[in-house]
Amino acid sequence: MSFSALGLAQWLVLAVAAQRLGELVIARRNTVRLIEAGGIEAGRGHYHSIVFLHAAWLIALFGVVAPTASANIWLIGFFVLLQAARLWVIASLGRFWTTRVITVPDAPLVARGPYRWVRHPNYVIVALEMAVLPLAFDEWRLAAVFFVANGILMCVRIPIENKVLQARRRLGNSDT
Repeated sequence: MSFSALGLAQWLVLAVAAQRLGELVIARRNTVRLIEAGGIEAGRGHYHSIVFLHAAWLIALFGVVAPTASANIWLIGFFVLLQAARLWVIASLGRFWTTRVITVPDAPLVARGPYRWVRHPNYVIVALEMAVLPLAFDEWRLAAVFFVANGILMCVRIPIENKVLQARRRLGNSDT
């Protein structure tokens, strides 16, 4: 497939893939720094499943959506807003943002940005992304499959994260 044969969906997938790769670079840098600062990783066993799910989502979108598929501009706009929210999450967590579950026992909990209102805003954003982008191209089956698969993985990840953060929540230390 040549670049001229790509449709809007494929260009969006390439843009999201580039964004995710950039995020992985930031996450890796932050992970190394957090571990050096005494951070402890939890739930390592499910991490590769999450990476696989995200890659499969992008590959499925790239391959299933026809280059000539029409797009729902409102859902594309909503997806763009989700990307802004994603950046807000990353900026709010700063040096603590990573794609893994890493906790530094004495570090304050982040309580700024979207964390003032939602405990796991990034997981809400990801769930919406997995549904909204396929729906923007009328691919409701892809939306359903990846939304449900992500939900299943979050049923594993969120309890792990809550458990490791519970002690820090009890201390009541936050960075507000």
